[in-house]
Amino acid sequence: MEIQLWREILNPYDLAVKELTVKFEHLIQEHRQQGLYSPIEQVHGRVKTISSILDKAQKKNIPINEIEEKLEDIAGIRIICQFVEDIQKVVEIIRSRTDMKVIEEKDYVNNMKNSGYRSYHMIIEYNVETMNGPKCIHAEIRTLAMNFWATIEHSLQYKYKKNIPDHIREKLSSAADAIIVLDQEMSQVRSEIMDAQNAFQIQANLVADILNTIQNLYQLANKREIAKIQDEFYRIYKAEDLDQLRRFQKQLDVIAEGYRAQSC
Repeated sequence: MEIQLWREILNPYDLAVKELTVKFEHLIQEHRQQGLYSPIEQVHGRVKTISSILDKAQKKNIPINEIEEKLEDIAGIRIICQFVEDIQKVVEIIRSRTDMKVIEEKDYVNNMKNSGYRSYHMIIEYNVETMNGPKCIHAEIRTLAMNFWATIEHSLQYKYKKNIPDHIREKLSSAADAIIVLDQEMSQVRSEIMDAQNAFQIQANLVADILNTIQNLYQLANKREIAKIQDEFYRIYKAEDLDQLRRFQKQLDVIAEGYRAQSC
């Protein structure tokens, strides 16, 4: 196949991955901006290299002209969650979206592979605005711990050409068991972790709003008044009291509204 034809095949997949990555990252930001816990922690996307595609096609005896029809993971996104419970929430989010269609699902979280691999797989049909129509994207949804194990296992598979020595397989199997225990332990303190992270995000949003208001006041208030407001903000911020920070924001909004009214 000519190089130019490879570009024509892979470019729409590259566009699809970029669009999906942006959409899921935006979903994370929406949750955090509203002070809500996001079931998605990270999103990564990739399109297989031509070398990887050729290698997999050769192993599966797939003719070059049938790659798009028979190779389901030309492109993919990886959605990373903090907790096992979040995986199902992400699955439901994807199922409910109108801009993508779920073609196939495989639950390797509750049905772990013999190797110790755990992840939730979905094949998604996503329509990119090109002349070539919809493309199928492979989605993997897993926890941070699962992702760590899978990344290491993938590297070892590549190094040993999928013939990992038995003693290393045993170590991987033990590590997979440890990952299950780790995820279970994290689930037991999930509510405390979520509360802490939500409090941090709420504070970050408050601080961002306050600093934006103070910056806008530079055009309306005198320097002495701004200096007093800044000193008060720093005092409250150092106290690490969220309620005080909320009250200060409300008071600052009243002050800012008064200055805006005067300037009209």
